Amino acid sequence: MDMTKAKNLTFGTALGFLKSNYRVAREGWNGKGMYIYLVQGSEIPVQDLRNEAMEQVGRYIDNPDQLIKINPHIDMKAADGSIVVGWLASQTDMLAEDWMVVL
Repeated sequence: MDMTKAKNLTFGTALGFLKSNYRVAREGWNGKGMYIYLVQGSEIPVQDLRNEAMEQVGRYIDNPDQLIKINPHIDMKAADGSIVVGWLASQTDMLAEDWMVVL
C-alpha cells in the first residue's frame, strides 16, 4: 500500500498497521503530534523494576533474578509530549473512520 494514502482508515485497519510497527493517529484528534504505537512485550528481572512497580510487585518476590513478563500494550504520545502508558480506545475511536498512518 502507498503509505501516503493510508488515511481514512477504520480502527481495525489502523490496528493492523499498529501491529506492523507503524504509528497511527486519528485525524479528528485535537492535539497536534498525537499518535499511538505498539510497545512489544518483554521480560525483565525483578531487580530491574522501577519506582512503584518495585514497591508493589518486587518486594513480594524472593528471587531478584526472577523474570517478570511485561505484556505488549499500546502507548500514546500526547500533544504535550508526554507518554500515556496503556492507552485505551474509546467507543468513538473504535467506530471512527478517520485513522491514518503517521510517517
